[in-house]
Amino acid sequence: MAKFKKSMTSLVKSNLTLTVKWTLLTSVFIFVLFSTFAIITYKSSTEVLVKEEQTKLKQTHIEVEKRLSESTEELTPESVVELLKKTHTETTDNKKIELNSFIAELSRPEVTTTIYNFNKEIILETRENNFPYKGSLQREIQEITLNGKDGFILTQPVMSQANDKLIGYIQLFYDMSVVQTVKSKLLGNIIVLMAIGLLVTLLLGFLLSSYFLRPLRKITNVINEIKTDPQAEIRIPEMPNRDEFGDLADVFNDMMDRMQRFIEQQQQFVEDVSHELRTPVAIIEGHLKLLNRWGKDDPEVLEESLEASLQEIIRMKSLVQEMLDLSRLEQVEFQHKNDISHAKEVMHQTFNNFKILHPEFTFILDDDLYRERQVKIYRHHFEQLLIILLDNAVKYSTDRKEIHLSLSSTRDTLEIAIQDFGEGISTEDLDQVFNRFYRVDKARSRHKGGNGLGLSIARELVESYGGHILAESAVGVGTIFRIELPLVSLEPELNA
Repeated sequence: MAKFKKSMTSLVKSNLTLTVKWTLLTSVFIFVLFSTFAIITYKSSTEVLVKEEQTKLKQTHIEVEKRLSESTEELTPESVVELLKKTHTETTDNKKIELNSFIAELSRPEVTTTIYNFNKEIILETRENNFPYKGSLQREIQEITLNGKDGFILTQPVMSQANDKLIGYIQLFYDMSVVQTVKSKLLGNIIVLMAIGLLVTLLLGFLLSSYFLRPLRKITNVINEIKTDPQAEIRIPEMPNRDEFGDLADVFNDMMDRMQRFIEQQQQFVEDVSHELRTPVAIIEGHLKLLNRWGKDDPEVLEESLEASLQEIIRMKSLVQEMLDLSRLEQVEFQHKNDISHAKEVMHQTFNNFKILHPEFTFILDDDLYRERQVKIYRHHFEQLLIILLDNAVKYSTDRKEIHLSLSSTRDTLEIAIQDFGEGISTEDLDQVFNRFYRVDKARSRHKGGNGLGLSIARELVESYGGHILAESAVGVGTIFRIELPLVSLEPELNA
């Protein structure tokens, strides 16, 4: 058993393909199982055969002993023949039925019946084997080898029924060579069947492994193509069977979609940063060249260049920070998947902060939450979202410095609305207002210090937590941003 386990372990760790391993392991397992069953069947069949022969031999022996015991004198060849040939009959339906079948049993070639007289001399033998009497004064059955023949014998002294005197001996010998022949044929048939079964199991194992591992080959082919071209759009086709391979294909496709999205986002990040930094870098470079040529000797030019360069550096710092914020949002589902915040607390805190920061504005909060609710978003991100939208509302409010906030909920959704009464956004610009670096009025936005990333960050924040954000606006009237975020479900209240 230990060697078998060791060989199986070596097979599993080998460099063979999974199809070959599956085929071999299946075949070996079925072969061992079938071999065990065949061996048990062979042993039990041969034992049953031997027991049946022993039973027949005992029945024949009993019948012979019964007939010979009818003699009152020592057995002689004549009396033995007379007694054995004596016919016993029964009457059934007025017909005589001869019950002399044991004579046929005595005639079987594998059975040798020997009758001995009082002195253990052979007086009758069905086969000319000249077997000596091997028994004692009791009935015995034993395995033995006589004259080079393996078998078992049944011996018994014959006592007269009339006077209970010893009148002779009986010895029946069964030659096991016939059973051995049957056992050899049975073993040969079993070996042939095992060989055929092994070939069949190899074929079936190969066909089954090929069938069940077909999805794995598809997955491998797709992985190899993606390894060659990481940006390839190829995906594992949908599996017809919803089994483990189907689940694996779904998980792999989802993983590849995320990885490709991350790669595209990183590429976009690099492209956006390089594009947006080009202008401030060019401005700073121009001022430095101006100073290098002659401006350093002119205090007015020097002060103007330094101030402009410092403003551009501050804008670059803000731009890089916002881009880093966007990049970090891609990891929200991994880092803050289960984080929650208190909606009323964060909303009121941000509302009060803006009232202090912008005393010239009127902030109105409409809170329809009758109790504190937990919203599924990281607190810092929730605050960042509100600050972006409120800061945007303050920035683009011109004449009417008034901002309305509302907070309400359905069963599983938190609803927030932030409304200003500023410049408004045109219909054509409204569709692109959440795009990166998009500015409705680029000149005025630069003057106000915006990089065109705030609303992009807001959308990424909301969507990263499974929410929705939309904007409604009219030029000269104002803009309202509506946000929906998932809430933690309320536990049913228990009656006191």
